[in-house]
Amino acid sequence: MHEIITLQFGQQANYLATHFWNTQESYFTYSADQPESPIDHDIHFRPGIAPDGTETFMPRTVIYDLKGAFGTLRKVNTLYDVNDDASSSVSAVPATWQAAPPTRIQSAPPVTLSPYQAALEANLPPRRPQPSEIRFFSDYARVYYHPRSIVPLAERDVTPSSSSLGFEEHGAGEDLFVGLDREHDLLDRDLRPFVEEADCMQGVQVLAGFDDAWGGFAGRYVQRVRDEYGGKVALWVWGLHQGGRSGLPREKRLLRLANKARTITEMYKQASIVVPLAVPERLAAGVVLDPASHWHTTALLVAAVESAMLPSRLREPSKRDTLGGMADVLNVMGKQTVADLQMSFFRPESEGQSNAMHKLSEDELSEGVRLDIRFTPSDQLDSYVRRSNGFDRPRVFSQLIASRGYQGEGNEDFEIDEAGRRIRRSSYEPVTKSYNSGLQFPLLDSFPEIFRGDHEEPLAESLNITSSLSTDSSVSGRLKQLRSTVIRSIGLEDRETLGNELMEMADEYHDGWSSGSDEGEDD
Repeated sequence: MHEIITLQFGQQANYLATHFWNTQESYFTYSADQPESPIDHDIHFRPGIAPDGTETFMPRTVIYDLKGAFGTLRKVNTLYDVNDDASSSVSAVPATWQAAPPTRIQSAPPVTLSPYQAALEANLPPRRPQPSEIRFFSDYARVYYHPRSIVPLAERDVTPSSSSLGFEEHGAGEDLFVGLDREHDLLDRDLRPFVEEADCMQGVQVLAGFDDAWGGFAGRYVQRVRDEYGGKVALWVWGLHQGGRSGLPREKRLLRLANKARTITEMYKQASIVVPLAVPERLAAGVVLDPASHWHTTALLVAAVESAMLPSRLREPSKRDTLGGMADVLNVMGKQTVADLQMSFFRPESEGQSNAMHKLSEDELSEGVRLDIRFTPSDQLDSYVRRSNGFDRPRVFSQLIASRGYQGEGNEDFEIDEAGRRIRRSSYEPVTKSYNSGLQFPLLDSFPEIFRGDHEEPLAESLNITSSLSTDSSVSGRLKQLRSTVIRSIGLEDRETLGNELMEMADEYHDGWSSGSDEGEDD
């Protein structure tokens, strides 16, 4: 079945993943009168049996966060009764503990359900939440998770400088992972059960914050995954960066960039593809959101992420691809694993109007597709100032273009080879592969109204989306900029190593690169 297992690390990742799982749940069909879903649900969901014999279908995911960040989400739910969990907990207590004098249990006040969750619990149609009603990522979750998926980390295990909803320094995340892994073997306890029940796992999808301590935790975790499974599985890492950079003190912005530098060099060594993500400071026309709301910002991100990876879970073999196959297109030279994500969205035309897809021209394809929204984080310490001298268009090495919601079988009229890639007119042109699906991106009642139509009215049903994942020469300049920004803030013992690693990564993206040709110049 080529299953994909998802790992979620930290608050930013869990907000995005909640939107992702809500979207996947919306693709299910429950009536014989409905057409078969174009999505193969077995790729991201696991079948199971609840303790009462009920059949279940839950995400193949492991969710890590600090205990105070889960809100009302618990290991027990309607499908897995609290009494079963309590009895299993008692039976697991050693006999010497059971014989000890009774202890007094102190518990925190229970977290109240959000209005959205309360409506779902009462089997009532929920209304779309307001930003002020979203306190935790669980406040708008529409799916049940298996108890093994939920891994709250006790705050006592985190460094004293940590807050209840996150911790800041990369090293704190590394220390937390090392301590917990020494005690429990996290892969064996949390990940292996999902791997062993998969028929033929194709890969692991990682969602993690990059500019806080979760980057350190995820970096160590991914290293263990690669050591355990080698090159047999594809590892895709989505690295989230927090917004509001310009409003933060300079010292905190520098800390976040230093965290990112450490995390991206670690992920570069282990991952098949790494995609850094941030909401742009200047939003495209038709996007209105609250940058202080994780519910809002991750909704914009997930529209692009979910659309870009749609080919990995399509049911129709002719339109489906694997994580490994998509990584091979992007990383044609073997060391270009850092990719950029872009997106354009369009309102679906009403019935009777044309819903034909815009055909990308040969010039657009040969120079690299440019879409309306680019999610590449800035690597500068100070506010971004646009600089253009007419020669700043980066060279694109490879690109994956996915279009959804449009009529027609293909996005472009170009010749393709036996692997489905566009035949290039010269070796300087990017390696290109295109995908198309008629499935629109659903705007659920758990999704904020951040997209606007022609007259600024909120779009509330669905979108047509074109997304692009690409590798290009701009990565080199950004990595060099990141190195020069953070190198003096790094301790002497790590400064030379980190600086050299960033420069080695940057060298893989210099503009003189070419595939299958000696053309171009060396920088």
